[in-house]
Amino acid sequence: MKKVIAFLVALMLVMSLSASLAEPSGKVMLYSSMQEAQLQAIEQAFEAKYPTVDMEYYYAGGGKLVTKMTTEAKDGGQIASDVVWLGDPSDYESFKANGWLEPYVSPETEHIAKEYMDPEGYYTAGRLVTMGIAWNVGLVDEADAPKTWNDLLDPKWFNQIIMTDPSQASTTKYWMAAMMQSEKYGEAYFQALKDNGVELESGTTATHNRVADASYMVGICLDYVSANLMAQGSPMNFHYTTDDVITMTSPIALIKGCANEDNGKLLMDFILSKEGQEVLVANNLVSVRDDVEMQVDTSAIASVNMAVDYNDLGANLQSYLDKFNHIFDK
Repeated sequence: MKKVIAFLVALMLVMSLSASLAEPSGKVMLYSSMQEAQLQAIEQAFEAKYPTVDMEYYYAGGGKLVTKMTTEAKDGGQIASDVVWLGDPSDYESFKANGWLEPYVSPETEHIAKEYMDPEGYYTAGRLVTMGIAWNVGLVDEADAPKTWNDLLDPKWFNQIIMTDPSQASTTKYWMAAMMQSEKYGEAYFQALKDNGVELESGTTATHNRVADASYMVGICLDYVSANLMAQGSPMNFHYTTDDVITMTSPIALIKGCANEDNGKLLMDFILSKEGQEVLVANNLVSVRDDVEMQVDTSAIASVNMAVDYNDLGANLQSYLDKFNHIFDK
């Protein structure tokens, strides 16, 4: 009898070990506002590493994705994604308050600064995204391109500036709110920007394309989207402002109650790993890790970053958006 029991115990241990060593399988869903080319690069690299896991993603602007998540979560419903990856870190405070996120601290965060992580473990920066100024090289010489946010108020740019509608893009929404909360800029800045004829575009990609196709001389644009177009040969250039740079940490988080939690964690681990971050860097994005080589000098950017009050953004984001919409007659 003792031999039978010992055999059964050993068999159970073997079965348990085999299960723990089994290849991950199934699928994982990601909601993201990141450009589709980068999402495809992540998908290909992830599935090459985990060929038995099918990675799916839903790509849309940040505003549309927040609306989609809100609709799915309505009346106790379940958000139909395992992982969410948007541009605006202030969105994640709302997600936390709504009970949409599951805490998860990836083992890959050993190489990520604590400032890029939620203290309660609900989200971690997946990339760094910085807003700056792009211009069409056929219309504007580099020496004449605006170098500061206030340079955009020069009458020579009247009716020649394009930006994304903050209600449609989480990255532009964050930039707008950070500028709105600043005593240096505030509502007066956006009124002056409107008075100088700035136009609103409905999507981030479209904004950059309007600069690239010479519809507008300059644009309030993102570093990595501009870099993508420049790499494809578009006649445009981009630089960070010489002061008051606004950088977003673009967090990634696990959805509470998601259908594929283990694979969701696996995808987060991959994105935050050195291998995953190198995929991002190869596709013109900026890594959050301290062991990934990049052409972008993040320390130089950080030295001129604008101070942002995240608590204020979390509490007053809608108020700032309402003020912006009022100024722009929306």
